[in-house]
Amino acid sequence: MPRREGGNSVRPILGHGGLQRLATAALLIVAAGAASAQNPVETFYKGRQINLIVGYGPGGGYDLAGRLLARHIGRYIPGNPPVAVQNMVGAGSLRAANFLYGAVPKDGATFGVFGSDIPMIGLIGVNSAVQFDARRFTWLGSSSSFGDDAYVLIVRGDAKSPSLAAARRPGGTPMVLGGTGEGARDADVPKILRDALGLNIKQVLGYPDTPSLFLAIERGELDGRMFDFSAVKAVRPRWLEPNSGYNVLLQFARVTRHPDLPDVPTARELAPDAAARDLIEFAETPLLTMARPFAAPPGVPDARAKALQAAFLAAHRDARFLEEAARLGIDISPVDADRMAAGVERLAQAPPPVFAYMRQLRGRR
Repeated sequence: MPRREGGNSVRPILGHGGLQRLATAALLIVAAGAASAQNPVETFYKGRQINLIVGYGPGGGYDLAGRLLARHIGRYIPGNPPVAVQNMVGAGSLRAANFLYGAVPKDGATFGVFGSDIPMIGLIGVNSAVQFDARRFTWLGSSSSFGDDAYVLIVRGDAKSPSLAAARRPGGTPMVLGGTGEGARDADVPKILRDALGLNIKQVLGYPDTPSLFLAIERGELDGRMFDFSAVKAVRPRWLEPNSGYNVLLQFARVTRHPDLPDVPTARELAPDAAARDLIEFAETPLLTMARPFAAPPGVPDARAKALQAAFLAAHRDARFLEEAARLGIDISPVDADRMAAGVERLAQAPPPVFAYMRQLRGRR
């Protein structure tokens, strides 16, 4: 019975059923709040589009790797956000690196892939266009350590210097190689091979992307270029057939010869002395630890950074991802974020003579 005060009955505002409903609602609110507090990363990403910046044009090796990851990584990011790809061409992907570092929000909603040599360019410090500190990127990892890939020099068989012997001949005709731009890997590695191995090379730079370079070689505008072996297998497999009219002359970023190229020497094998070999090994370091480097801006909240790093590795273990990569001919030998950061630090600690050469190379053009 309700108690009486001053002779009047005091009736409960809510009956038993109402109190139960109120208690249930309160528990649901508390539970929802607790779930939100426990999964702030999922709350951030759910319903949000993620942007993946590719520092090269459509159709090249970096673009293929970026789009492959975009199709799969969303399943492993809490909240399962969709991932949209944006190509940002310019300066051998330096433009994309600068954009990722300083222009996008540091919230974990944007990450991207740029050239493997971009961290080295930043560390050398002679390019005034660099607007980043390579040590401060939020590294996600690399899709490839070149475990099943190589950076190969390919030239037309009808070029005036179609072989290494011809390119090394004193007073001979230079080998005309194309590239995307100063500072890009396809510009710097041939310069290093020129100096380390004595190759007579002339460069024509400024092509917008890899597909345009494929076409320029086929049209005879260029003798050749250095390509990722996996990209050639995926996009121009006929170039690798016997009597195709194209010659694979050497392979770079290989400690041993690629099993598919048993008759093609590595750059290390061709080094005439220890100094040349040291230079080649230093220049190969980015490819062997960060052949396809993915990064987010510095300052991404720690929980989101860890979620992206975990999702990156999980996607690279996904059966559907691996099946599609095999179909596309893309090398998948992932490197985690910690090893990526260690590789950048190793570049920063290069022997002084090698670092001096790279500074001179970058400075003199």
